[in-house]
Amino acid sequence: MKIGELARITNCTPDTIRFYEKEGLLPPTERTQSNYRTYDDTHVERMRLIRNCREFDMTHDEVRALLQAVDSHAPHCCAINTLIDTHIDHVRVRIDELIRLRDHLTALRELCRGEHNVHTCAILQELSSKETSKPKARKTHLG
Repeated sequence: MKIGELARITNCTPDTIRFYEKEGLLPPTERTQSNYRTYDDTHVERMRLIRNCREFDMTHDEVRALLQAVDSHAPHCCAINTLIDTHIDHVRVRIDELIRLRDHLTALRELCRGEHNVHTCAILQELSSKETSKPKARKTHLG
């Protein structure tokens, strides 16, 4: 099958497929005499795995680690379980960060009730007068 068909089957764009090929997540393809890439069912399966991992917000490195386990024909799924457990921890940390962000935004929103002139808006006053903090090291896998 050609790239357009693979894209249609896996609900992505041909550019996405080319990107995953460049990243080394998809194996090299055969080429026709007219230099078109040809894909088969193994590419469909691999693209589905990649796309579903990305739906779970996994990084390319995490996807690559899963694919290495597949490609090595590992006898056990311990490495996969460990990777998913680690990703769950990343998600937990991100949820905590988002809850703190929501709480800060809610407190900020509480500063301004009713309608005011933009120049007297307590939210803008707070945002423009509050000392800026040093950048925090992100604790998630997204860096």
